[in-house]
Amino acid sequence: MIIRFFIYGLVGWLTEILWTGFGSLMSGDFTMRGWTYIWMFPIYGLLLFLERVHDHIRHLPVVVRGGIYALLILTTEFITGWLLQELIGECPWCYGDGPYTIYGIINLAYIPVWSLAGLAFEKLHDYLIAKEISSGQ
Repeated sequence: MIIRFFIYGLVGWLTEILWTGFGSLMSGDFTMRGWTYIWMFPIYGLLLFLERVHDHIRHLPVVVRGGIYALLILTTEFITGWLLQELIGECPWCYGDGPYTIYGIINLAYIPVWSLAGLAFEKLHDYLIAKEISSGQ
């Protein structure tokens, strides 16, 4: 379980760096500068708690599962963002005052992204569990 927490944290970091790097490219920065925050490692590690959700909803249609993941990820993003604002005085990933943002902490325009991320998580979760079973852990 602890190993999966670290894997989820690292995969989250890598994905965020690639996402922001491609975002930089789309903004005209050909260095493709990508970044993340140290705080994000344990937040991505929290995917560990989605494993039980995945196990209970795997029989549902893909669109429903994607919606559940988006809702849970947005909720987690809001809670952790709010906590960081309270603890350190700011939310590192502030979305600003756009039309789909809530307190700058979450952006509802990311619902499709979080849905796809949740569905990708399913594949990673199943792979990690299969590796554990095959290695006898």
